Amino acid sequence: MRDRVRLGVTAAVLVLTGCEATPTPHNLATQDYSVGTHVVLLGTGTPNAEPDRSGTALAVLVEGKAYLVDAGPGVVRQAAAALQRGLAPLRIPDLDIVFLTHLHSDHTVGLPDLIFTPWVLGREQALRLYGPPGTARLAHALVDAYADDIRIRTSGLEPGNATGFRVEPVEIDSGIVYRDQRVTVTAFRVRHASWPRALGYRFASATRTIVISGDAAPSPSVVTACDGCDVLVHEVYSATSFARRAPQWQRYHASAHTSSVELAALAREARPRVLVLYHQLLWGTSPESLVAEVQAGWSGTVAYGQDLDVF
Repeated sequence: MRDRVRLGVTAAVLVLTGCEATPTPHNLATQDYSVGTHVVLLGTGTPNAEPDRSGTALAVLVEGKAYLVDAGPGVVRQAAAALQRGLAPLRIPDLDIVFLTHLHSDHTVGLPDLIFTPWVLGREQALRLYGPPGTARLAHALVDAYADDIRIRTSGLEPGNATGFRVEPVEIDSGIVYRDQRVTVTAFRVRHASWPRALGYRFASATRTIVISGDAAPSPSVVTACDGCDVLVHEVYSATSFARRAPQWQRYHASAHTSSVELAALAREARPRVLVLYHQLLWGTSPESLVAEVQAGWSGTVAYGQDLDVF
């Protein structure tokens, strides 16, 4: 099992196995991220404007290539923070592919940043953008909205190239949606309230399999996609705190998200080597208590994901 790494020169982090907390010091200088398969939590946040958590975004690193999932607020600056701490695959001009789980704003408002900032910093290739129906409309509208910026950067004094701001959107459904020499990416449908199509993703490389739920109520498709996977990154809310929510919010969260109790049941079937919690809705519960809620129903390894953690 690959322990969680909290980015920094040396750090101790909390990985819970059973009911014991184990500190795992790690020095990033000993890691070579040009090989193997890793997942980086660029942002673990929710729609809440939490100053200590960036918007939902992840990066799966496979043999030195970064594949992004979602583009929440701050996605490019979080990639820059990871790069500064030793994750070379997150070099900003190299960010050229992203998979959207769904089109909620907290998963997409960083998309203009991802389209334009890497271009301004030297990206020459178009951004490849995969997502559910509506993705192409969103991409075209954003490029159109920044037409004046594009015109000035390409025809004024700035030496902007004429290609790196372009977006190549691909609207997808379930099944294999992308494959190259490093990785095969499979999308699968999940349940997320009123969205007609919300997706999770399975990244399978020669060395590891990583599954990402996206925003999802308990979905059998996650179990099928994981099936003993190395890392399952799954959203969660506190079942204990849920009881204090207003009835209208209870109805919404029950149809859109996964409680700690439900996640434990899902993990028993999916059998991941490591279960990583992200997009955590605490509502006053502590991270330790949330993990304990999951561990009450599942005895495997659970990590409470924080921004810039690496697994």
